[in-house]
Amino acid sequence: MKRQAIVAANWKMNGSLSLIKEMISGLNSVKLAENVDVVVCPPAPFLSAFRISAKSENLQANIHLGAQNVSEHQSGAYTGEISTDMLKEVSVNYVIVGHSERRCIYKETSTQVAHKVKATLDAGLTPILCIGECEDERAAEQTETVLASQLQPVIDEIGIEKFTDVVIAYEPVWAIGTGKTASPEMAQATHLFIRQFLANADDTIANKVPLLYGGSVNAANCEELFAQTDIDGGLIGGASLKVDEFKIICSSAKGS
Repeated sequence: MKRQAIVAANWKMNGSLSLIKEMISGLNSVKLAENVDVVVCPPAPFLSAFRISAKSENLQANIHLGAQNVSEHQSGAYTGEISTDMLKEVSVNYVIVGHSERRCIYKETSTQVAHKVKATLDAGLTPILCIGECEDERAAEQTETVLASQLQPVIDEIGIEKFTDVVIAYEPVWAIGTGKTASPEMAQATHLFIRQFLANADDTIANKVPLLYGGSVNAANCEELFAQTDIDGGLIGGASLKVDEFKIICSSAKGS
């Protein structure tokens, strides 16, 4: 079964207006494989600049704009929050939801993440749902329990049928920004568990959901990671701030 391959750049609280121009120019020179999409998620103040620059440079159509977070609320007295309507006005297509930094630092619960996934879908946007275990949980062999506890509230909130419009990014917390990376075999085994967990609810839908790996993915290890059966791309952090390296990663993605 063919699945969409996706390479998403999460700039976190990094980047600049000049990097946006450099990135758009660089990505326009990349020849992407068939069935591969690229998503760039800069900080919120740069979303409009990306849209404007992408239009002026005629950015290729399979490169999209994404946001790093969204509110589960549509409007109101929520200082500092961003609604789905606001994101749509600046041509955002994808939204990262439930990143480990949001869960760990800002104490977002899996229930809140599920509400954000629903709000994103209701707005016609595509959520990139992040899940992952910390190093202690991996050491205690609790990875599958943790991932199930993060996925089940979303299934309960939106129903398995809506997962045809969801992207899942597995990011072992211990590998984010640390230089540590799960071996391709370890990453594949975890992605297979995720797909099997979804298959418990609906096997056909489970086989359609793009599963991305995130955690110190770089130009040196991306090809081997992307070659795994159940890894359909990556959520890229630090390497997505380096235009030449990110271009290599994007070029390595293969539509399955």
